[in-house]
Amino acid sequence: MSALQRPTEFFTSSELRRLRHIDVGKSLWSLVHCWGVIVLTWVVVSTWTNPLTILLGVMIVGTRQLGLFVLTHDAAHFALFKDRKINDWVAQWILNRAHTDASVHAYRTYHMAHHLHTQQKEDPDLELSAPFPISKASFLRKVMRDLTGQTGLKQYRRLFSSAFSGNTYGERLKSAWMRLGPNMLINVFFLSAFSILSAWYLYFFLWFLPSLTWYRLVVRLRNIAEHASVESDDDRLKNTRTTKANWIERAFIAPYNVHYHLEHHLVVNCPQYNLPLAHQMLVGKGYLPRMEVQSGYPAVLRLAVI
Repeated sequence: MSALQRPTEFFTSSELRRLRHIDVGKSLWSLVHCWGVIVLTWVVVSTWTNPLTILLGVMIVGTRQLGLFVLTHDAAHFALFKDRKINDWVAQWILNRAHTDASVHAYRTYHMAHHLHTQQKEDPDLELSAPFPISKASFLRKVMRDLTGQTGLKQYRRLFSSAFSGNTYGERLKSAWMRLGPNMLINVFFLSAFSILSAWYLYFFLWFLPSLTWYRLVVRLRNIAEHASVESDDDRLKNTRTTKANWIERAFIAPYNVHYHLEHHLVVNCPQYNLPLAHQMLVGKGYLPRMEVQSGYPAVLRLAVI
């Protein structure tokens, strides 16, 4: 089968309209929920500060940082808001700037190539899945680099290096300010808020540390689950994986339906809150035996780590 199967091979026109429908209320709720969980975690840990709450806070915030990216990913497919200017403004200022990224445009261009050439030699994300399966020792080394902040620091260095672009010193400073200035101001606001609560140090424990550690690990697990060690590179039902996630996995690894990745590849502009419906439709049509679906993240790791 071709890797370029059309959505109409799996869904009727009316089903596709239903799956592609953008519900502004649900999109707004996703934004409020993601930031609400982060802020609530900050308040709870600031009130009851101890090693256990800090550890849980790092994991919760790191997963919601991935959640910000998941919603940005919807925006990259114009599936967050119907108005494209609002869609991109929200992606930049509500989802991206507080963490690491800025405009969604560059990511959109890159990501469309991934969808067009999934698991083919032209796929810009192929390097993320091609090495698998890998040994347990190799996987543990990667996990240790994630959890000790080595992966995060490496990616931050790359971010700052690319921000200072230009031929002259002035051009480099201007580029860096345009790229990173608003991000830094937002983070100064976060730090100030923690300082008002007499807990300035929790900014580093509950925003910067999660970004350096748990966020990097769950991004790795997500990448492995989506395309690593799939059965076929040339069948859309086999070259992308859906991972059934229980509530613990959704809370700490896979927010906002990111685990329904096969369905996303079949209907790329399906908002994340409609992906479970797409899965139900496929199962109802009898496609499940042909789909690459695993029962959870431990099952995926058993395939990808040998």
